[in-house]
Amino acid sequence: QVQLVESGGGLVQPGGSLRLSCAASGSIFRINDMGWYRQAPGKQRELVATITSGENTNYVDSVKGRFTISRDNAKNTVSLQMNSLRPEDTAVYYCNVRGLMLSILTIPFDTWGQGTQVTVSP
Repeated sequence: QVQLVESGGGLVQPGGSLRLSCAASGSIFRINDMGWYRQAPGKQRELVATITSGENTNYVDSVKGRFTISRDNAKNTVSLQMNSLRPEDTAVYYCNVRGLMLSILTIPFDTWGQGTQVTVSP
């Protein structure tokens, strides 16, 4: 199995910054895509940012220029640096990791973190 542990959420004023981190552990053979999603109250979960094993990144338009996703392959971690935060960024943020885990054979996995609350408010 693969487990994800998220950290870094909290309350911040508009214009402030937060850094989210997600660490993957378990029987990991290879990690492919890593990403962050968010879900605001009454809304569907949406993609925020993703990063491939080749470090190609993708962002939802509303966070471009403000958020930066990065990964540390040696530590199996993915981070999201969030700057110039706005009230509309308030949501529960979820980490997602996809890859292969090692068993008798390699098995694909697609694992979600438990979520961390980000609140942007004066």
